[in-house]
Amino acid sequence: DVQLVESGGGSVQAGGSLRLSCTHSGYISSRHCMGWFRQAPGREREGVARIYTRDGDARYSDSSKGRFTISRDNSKNTLYLLMNSLKPEDTAMYTCAAGRAGASCAWRYWGRGTQVTVS
Repeated sequence: DVQLVESGGGSVQAGGSLRLSCTHSGYISSRHCMGWFRQAPGREREGVARIYTRDGDARYSDSSKGRFTISRDNSKNTLYLLMNSLKPEDTAMYTCAAGRAGASCAWRYWGRGTQVTVS
C-alpha cells in the first residue's frame, strides 16, 4: 500500500509563494502518476497538477498553469508543488494523490491534505 503525507501549507498574503510537500511510503513505480488536488469550501475538488513518474511529464490546470510547478524528488520519495503569485482564490485544502497511469490516472491513494489560505 502507499501512504501519502502532505506538509507545507499555511497562510500567506496574495502574491506570495508556498511549497507543498507530499512524502510517500510504499512502492511508486514508473507506471504511476502523482498529483495535487484542491477543494475549497462549497466547491468541488479540482485537479491542480499531475506528473507521470515514467518521464516526468507534468500537466497543469488552467488555473495553475504558469504559476505552479509540480516536481518529484525520487531520492526523497517526495512530491512537491511550488506555488507562486498566489491569489485569494487559491485558498483550499490541497491533497496529494497517486495512482496507476493509463489513458488517465486511476487515482487510488490519497493523503489527508494541507490547508492553504491566501489573504
